[in-house]
Amino acid sequence: MATRKGREGEMLESVYSVIALVFVLVACVELCDAATVVDVYRLIQYDLAGVPFGSRLANLNHHAASGFAPAADLSRTVVIVPVRDINITFIGDYITQKQPLGGLLFLLPRMISSENRDDMGRGDQTFEEKLMRNMLGELEQLLIHASIPYPVYFAFEDDNIDDVLTDIKRNDATSQPATATTGGYKLVVSAPEPKKIVSPTITNIQGWLPGLKVDGDANQLPTIAIVASYDTFGAAPALSVGSDSNGSGVVALLEIARLFSLLYSNPKTRGRYNLLFGLTSGGPYNYNGTHKWLRSFDQRLRESIDYAICLNSIGSWDNELWIHVSKPPENAYIKQMFEGFAEVAEELGLKVGLKHKKINISNPRVAWEHEQFSRLRVTAATLSELSVAPELLERTGGLSDSRHFLNEAAIIRSIKLVAESLARHIYGHEGKNIQIFADDSSLAVNPSYIQSWLHLLSRTPRVAPFCSKNDPFILALKKELADHTVEVNVQHEVLDGMFTFYDSTKARLNIYQVASVTFDLLLLLVLGSYLIVLFSFLVITTRGLDDLISLFRRPPSRKLKTA
Repeated sequence: MATRKGREGEMLESVYSVIALVFVLVACVELCDAATVVDVYRLIQYDLAGVPFGSRLANLNHHAASGFAPAADLSRTVVIVPVRDINITFIGDYITQKQPLGGLLFLLPRMISSENRDDMGRGDQTFEEKLMRNMLGELEQLLIHASIPYPVYFAFEDDNIDDVLTDIKRNDATSQPATATTGGYKLVVSAPEPKKIVSPTITNIQGWLPGLKVDGDANQLPTIAIVASYDTFGAAPALSVGSDSNGSGVVALLEIARLFSLLYSNPKTRGRYNLLFGLTSGGPYNYNGTHKWLRSFDQRLRESIDYAICLNSIGSWDNELWIHVSKPPENAYIKQMFEGFAEVAEELGLKVGLKHKKINISNPRVAWEHEQFSRLRVTAATLSELSVAPELLERTGGLSDSRHFLNEAAIIRSIKLVAESLARHIYGHEGKNIQIFADDSSLAVNPSYIQSWLHLLSRTPRVAPFCSKNDPFILALKKELADHTVEVNVQHEVLDGMFTFYDSTKARLNIYQVASVTFDLLLLLVLGSYLIVLFSFLVITTRGLDDLISLFRRPPSRKLKTA
């Protein structure tokens, strides 16, 4: 009896060991399934006047493919598209025709990543790089003006995802796209359902440098305003750093404030003009922040503004800048301002052109920031490398606006142009070849200061609806302006207009290598057969063949047992 119980115990221990071994094998298989994990950035989701645009979903759980196979059902497939190999026309037609698709993953070139430090701000671009920048711009405009009913994500090329894409292409070449039957790679993004951003805020920051008032002079000093909008908009909010638009304008404003703070710190060199510095938000949305900022001025301050110069996209030009105005070129104030800039530009070996564009009061569209001043009858102009006003949500600091394409030398020249022109106007040196901010003087432009701020701006997304009132970047701007000016004020307002934004802009993408159902069934069959054979062997060796046969023998019926 004891011997029999011992044998049964040995058999049970053997069975338990086999089961434990099976669980260990399954666990190992599951752990080895994950191929890689990467950061991904979701296509913006927003409504314009109630009309949906951008990507409308965030969750992703589909197999991957490397192309759009003709006549194939891609409703549960994520297509991975390297931007360098993209066919814009085909993608545009596919999206416009509302073709079914599980999702899109665009692979961006490494050179536009903020982590890539090679050749940053060098200015010169190869022909291929120019093509890439134009391609990114076209792709962005296509995506932000379309309503896409599936998830769309961006990721940067790296060795891991390149290896995965190579494997996917190899599998697709065999005409066996990845499915639950054939196996392959699966892309999974677990993200909460996007929610509307309620009452998005915009923040304006204002700094003041008071001019020198002569004793007994009761008249208010005239004011010159230097303004730059700092926020951005793009296809991927988490990647919209806007190095040129309008990071270059922000950097120029801060450096100009630093230079004039040195002059105004000494009463002997302080000019008889007040200087007003404004960092405004809501630029991509008809300069909504600038509108609210100006409306907060009292009548006396608004009337004291001699003119305002707005800085926009001044970091990627080669030889010519443009001054955009709303008043006719024959206007005395416009003529004086332009002649002052043109004179300094000629001395610096630059070209400055004048562009006049009338304002249509009945049209709510504001093409340039200075138009918000002009609508209040304040003389203003915008200095930009762009000769024509961009369309709504165009050239607002998106995917193609990275530091890789920025020209730091162009920004330095722009700063010299603005600073010298302002100084000659303030100190009455028009027509005189006097360099107040000479390169070898204590008032020279500081390239290190410019580079440090460009570095920060080129790594900081600044899409206004996703920036809180106490965003670290906004606090950094406030502190920097406070270091060079006095009476720094911060204005928080609710973004007006027809825009509604949704959250969920960044996620983690898990890429799994999954086996086919056929493989799973075969593995199950092999394991089942193995367990049956092992169980039979253990029963035979411990209890005998008769006991094994009795397990499969039909028990006697109730009638036979009664009889």
